[in-house]
Amino acid sequence: MPEYVLSIDQGTTSSRAIVFDRSARVVASGQLEHDQVFPRAGWVEHDPLQIWNNVREAVGIALTRANLTADDLAAVGITNQRETTVVWNRHTGIPVTNAIVWQDTRTQKLVDELGGSAGSDRYKEVVGLPLATYFAGPKVRWILDNIDGAREAADNGDLYFGTIDTWLLWNLTGGTAGGIHVTDVTNASRTMLMDLDTLQWRDDIAADMGIPLSMLPEIRSSSEVYGKGRAHGMLPGVPIAGILGDQQAATFGQACFSEGMAKNTYGTGNFLLLNTGAKRVTSKNGLLTTVCYKIGDAAPVYALEGSIAVTGSLVQWLRDNLGMFTDAPDIEKLARRVDDNGGAYFVPAFSGLFAPYWRPDARGALLGLTRYVTKNHIARAALEATAFQTREVMDAMNADAGVDLAELRVDGGMVANELLMQFQADQLGVDVIRPKVTETTALGAAFAAGIAVGFWNGEQDVTDNWSEDKRWSPSMPALERDQLYRNWKKAVTKTMGWVDGDVEI
Repeated sequence: MPEYVLSIDQGTTSSRAIVFDRSARVVASGQLEHDQVFPRAGWVEHDPLQIWNNVREAVGIALTRANLTADDLAAVGITNQRETTVVWNRHTGIPVTNAIVWQDTRTQKLVDELGGSAGSDRYKEVVGLPLATYFAGPKVRWILDNIDGAREAADNGDLYFGTIDTWLLWNLTGGTAGGIHVTDVTNASRTMLMDLDTLQWRDDIAADMGIPLSMLPEIRSSSEVYGKGRAHGMLPGVPIAGILGDQQAATFGQACFSEGMAKNTYGTGNFLLLNTGAKRVTSKNGLLTTVCYKIGDAAPVYALEGSIAVTGSLVQWLRDNLGMFTDAPDIEKLARRVDDNGGAYFVPAFSGLFAPYWRPDARGALLGLTRYVTKNHIARAALEATAFQTREVMDAMNADAGVDLAELRVDGGMVANELLMQFQADQLGVDVIRPKVTETTALGAAFAAGIAVGFWNGEQDVTDNWSEDKRWSPSMPALERDQLYRNWKKAVTKTMGWVDGDVEI
């Protein structure tokens, strides 16, 4: 009997394959980075074929390191960067253009046109999301309007659309030779095209956006057998049985199954999700209403989400664009050389401001500079920006939920940064808890797949396998905490309104 589950974690900067055993321990992994393509200011793209090739190679590396074959796998789960949009020819398997990444802002004018007199909340009651460049629907429309031949091919039924989960599943299960065109409810809820109540595509919104229904994948649950790996692929006959968007996967992997539990993932951006149970809560404070997960035939579970565009990618920018350090973890060494930020505040609104502001006209700014400020202060200000942005989202979440959260479970690459974690606890005023297995995104997808095939026995097994690694408790005096946050809020206001009629978004 197979004793392992494989998780494919396709993220914004890299693709990983991780093998888990029955105790949810990492057995082996493989990881490959893919190119970040920036054709012009505000545009962010990925090559879908490079991602597919990297996924295959990462799977091969993981299985080789674990000394396993496909026969040893009970199931495969997929988790993915969510709103990133791929449109491809279903007969050839070739994308019509690069994938448009969730951070990309090229659709702003289209978003404004779609909002019309109703504004950004035109579809929010139905889909739980404001009109914004972040989401997939407008990206599909942009491709159809701007890529030669795309509109005609779509109208003829020759094109498929999918977020990255759909692209990978289609290729894994056969591609042009019978590949399955499916997405799950969590990813579908990020397109602006799915009704949160019925969990089905809305014909009227698709029509408003000019997207033929023939392009859209079938919506399924987050945990069921969608199909099996193609016979001549690297996973022949293995059930592909779990799909969760990356942030929902992390919530699942953190065992946030009870209403009121929350997790925050520190990755390229930051994403704070609060489980709201069987009821969808409409935010009045700039948050998103989304599907948290749906296990097989069970009722869906909903969440409130605070999405922050730039956190870990700010560290990457300081490393790659400014050359401030060689390796991302080095930022903590620089930041520890000083006791505070020296009065400097870094607002990384590179793609505008996401939650809770939703201001596409904002741009990044480094404020409060004097000649006293060194690169060490700037490094510290960059880390503090992550914690400040998280506090803003947490404040909005507390207001929407009507109850203050008692603790925050954290995961993602930046949780290794202990200076950041302590500052986060200080700013939130609650304990911050890191689990022993920090690969919670990949683990959540593995659990969803394993549950679907009976490898694990439902959510209780997830809860039983979760354990605490380290906890940070607040220690900063309230006066200092509030003064720092007040200055941060002031800094944020200085970034707004930068983009106007003379500056293209």
